[in-house]
Amino acid sequence: MPPATTPMMRQYLKMKELHPDCILFFRLGDFYEMFNEDAKLVSSELDLTLTSRDRGKPEDQRTPMCGVPYHSADSYIARLINKGYKVAICEQMEDPAAAKGLVDRDIIRIITPGTVMTDSMLEEGRNNYICALYADSAGWGLCFCDISTGQVGAASFSGVEEEHLYNELGRFAPREAVLSDGAYSDQQLLDFLTHRLNCRCENGGEARFRPDAARQAAEDQFSAGLEQLPQGDDHALQAVGGLLSYLYETQKTDLSHLSVLTWYAGGQFMELDLTARRNLELTETLRSQEKKGSLLWVLDKTRTPMGRRLIRAWLQRPLLSPVAITRRLGAVEDLVTDSLTRDEVVSTLRAVTDLERLIGRIVYGTAGGRDLVALSAGLGKLPRLRELLSPCSSALLTSLTGELDDLPDLRALISRAIVDEPPFSVREGGFIRPGYDAEVDRLRDILTGGKDLVAGVEAREKERTGIKSLKVGYNKVFGYYIEVSKSYYDQVPEDYIRKQTLVNCERYITQELKDLEHEILSAQDKITALEFNLFCDLREKAAALVGEIQRSAAAVAQVDVLASFATVAAENGYCRPEVDLSDAIEITEGRHPVVEKMLRDSLFVPNDTHMDGRAHTVAIITGPNMAGKSTYMRQVTLIVLMAQMGSFVPARSARIGVVDRVFTRIGASDDLAAGQSTFMVEMTEVAELLKNATSKSLLILDEIGRGTSTYDGMSIARAVLEYCADKKKLGAKTLFATHYHEITALEGVIPGVENYNIAAKKKKDDILFLRKIVRGGADQSYGIEVAKLAGVPDKVIARARQILAELEAGGIQAPGPVEKPAADQVSLLDMGGNEVARRLRLADLNTLTPIEAMNLLFELKKLV
Repeated sequence: MPPATTPMMRQYLKMKELHPDCILFFRLGDFYEMFNEDAKLVSSELDLTLTSRDRGKPEDQRTPMCGVPYHSADSYIARLINKGYKVAICEQMEDPAAAKGLVDRDIIRIITPGTVMTDSMLEEGRNNYICALYADSAGWGLCFCDISTGQVGAASFSGVEEEHLYNELGRFAPREAVLSDGAYSDQQLLDFLTHRLNCRCENGGEARFRPDAARQAAEDQFSAGLEQLPQGDDHALQAVGGLLSYLYETQKTDLSHLSVLTWYAGGQFMELDLTARRNLELTETLRSQEKKGSLLWVLDKTRTPMGRRLIRAWLQRPLLSPVAITRRLGAVEDLVTDSLTRDEVVSTLRAVTDLERLIGRIVYGTAGGRDLVALSAGLGKLPRLRELLSPCSSALLTSLTGELDDLPDLRALISRAIVDEPPFSVREGGFIRPGYDAEVDRLRDILTGGKDLVAGVEAREKERTGIKSLKVGYNKVFGYYIEVSKSYYDQVPEDYIRKQTLVNCERYITQELKDLEHEILSAQDKITALEFNLFCDLREKAAALVGEIQRSAAAVAQVDVLASFATVAAENGYCRPEVDLSDAIEITEGRHPVVEKMLRDSLFVPNDTHMDGRAHTVAIITGPNMAGKSTYMRQVTLIVLMAQMGSFVPARSARIGVVDRVFTRIGASDDLAAGQSTFMVEMTEVAELLKNATSKSLLILDEIGRGTSTYDGMSIARAVLEYCADKKKLGAKTLFATHYHEITALEGVIPGVENYNIAAKKKKDDILFLRKIVRGGADQSYGIEVAKLAGVPDKVIARARQILAELEAGGIQAPGPVEKPAADQVSLLDMGGNEVARRLRLADLNTLTPIEAMNLLFELKKLV
């Protein structure tokens, strides 16, 4: 690296040394400049031109540099943040024009993926979380924060609850994680955060997480919620302290909008692991990762940014309390039955601005005049919202109506102070409304009257000198001047001071003009400074009301989500479910909420569901591929989730006993990047499912065991099904789709197991799927017919029919010698015969009793 030969470069290198892990945006005039390795990196990542200082030096001694205009820096910073980098902003701390020598500079903020505040860097309908994780041998502490909205939550987990920790991380999906040494040393955790959640991980060390410092920081920061943390469990508290330490270090500004700490305890919400969220396509589709085609796409008719964020959170956290669920359902029913009120509420919500993030920026100190106007405009819609909701009878809407505080005094103050359409920057004035401040008005009079004063000077000088072409002008270099054309040089008075000579004229100044210039120009500077000070005072007054504004924003968000549920229910013919603590899932004419919206040319065929923890525990579902087994199972699960969110559901009637967890094993989601096969992934998911499910869980199992040989797969499928159905082991409500028709023999053998199949009608060589769930097992698989529907060539279909006919007639005669299958493989041509041979080889005829020999013979005959 070339030596720092200038004071400015020494200043830059000092700042860079303090923050070596950041890209340093160094303010130079109207640009943020980057030097050395930062310049090379940014030039490459953002496709910017790489230049250099010291161009007179040899090329190997030049300093690489690149820069971006300060007024458009946000877009460049956003691109770097999205790539996972951290950016340190080094700002000029004094006016360069007034500085003596080197301009004083300092780091004013470090921007990271989890701490962005600018609108252009945030997705409006999604929270942007940063988390801190503390770990030791006894357990885990976890703290989440969205500094753009002020939301902070904490939780702790014992050493055996690691799976719950991963589920919470998957639920919040943080963009950045600050880890203690213990957490950072856990390679499995790092892989999950970086590869599964695409989260930036920062080793925060141990000092940030000290219990004494953590408690003090938490007590200083939060005005409410700290008492919720369990006594004697410091893990969550240490995570809170670690996160606050990191935020103080990087943000260097007021964080008083982080004032309420929420404790996330077990038993509040249904737990969903990352696999279940993805398989059920709650917020995005598996294939394209798009919102369209997901449950969120169907349910999200919200009109405010707060509502869009909250409906996503409710979808990720269905409730477990029938009382809380019933409160939401009552509010939705109020809005479903009164369509006029609902439409008016929706129309009013459209005009409510993002109160959460606006007050966040105001407290943070980055808000401008437009933000204050937007805040006032959003609050101004709340009286109408209160008026519309006041007749509603539900307890939840009544409670929310009381929390809609429109802060009339603050709105009146903002309205008096700031013009309707303020300029983008508050540093250049022009946004304080006339009549708000007497001094601003006086200085503006000088400015506006300045034109008249200049015109008066020009008229007097024309009369005094007799020079008819004389005029007074202005430019930024020379200020005000008197211009006299060449033909009148001999009439110029002696008190004129020559300032500039041009081709056809001379420019002069006079003492009177200099005094007038000083008065006018200093008035502009004074107005700009005074307007900024008035704005800062106004911003502080708004920031002091952060708690009230956050409560109003939270109430608006809930009203918005409830109105969205009501709109979807009314448009799609949903019913109000009955939610209780029973084991029942009773659904009449249930429909898949997403599939029915995607169908264009046909009607969705509804199906019933009857499950409980006694006589109807496990439903074995058979039927051909493409007939709708997976759709049906997902449909039941989504109806349960929707009911526990507090939404109406797509059915004629529904009674839902609260489900504590939903587990899914659907499809072959190979984790090939991690070196795991289809079958290994499948068995890992099954193992987690059986280990963590309870009798109150709902299990969705699709084609268990198909990733291995037929008999191994069938054995695993049967063993899993028996375990799920056994009340002493698990006894969880289970939907079990399979192609192993032999498993249907378990109905009547294992209590609580019932057979169902998707009805299909075969007509000659074609098949018609009726999409209807009926009692009993499927009589055949229709595999060849499905292959034909899928577009397999006719010649292949014809050959398949020929082979099937030969198999059903007693086997295929191979045209040549058949290679003997390896000992560890199952012959597809004679699976039954191989099993008979294996059983005979294992049997010890010398020790078999007559009854055992009879049983063995009976089993072998069944296999043949």
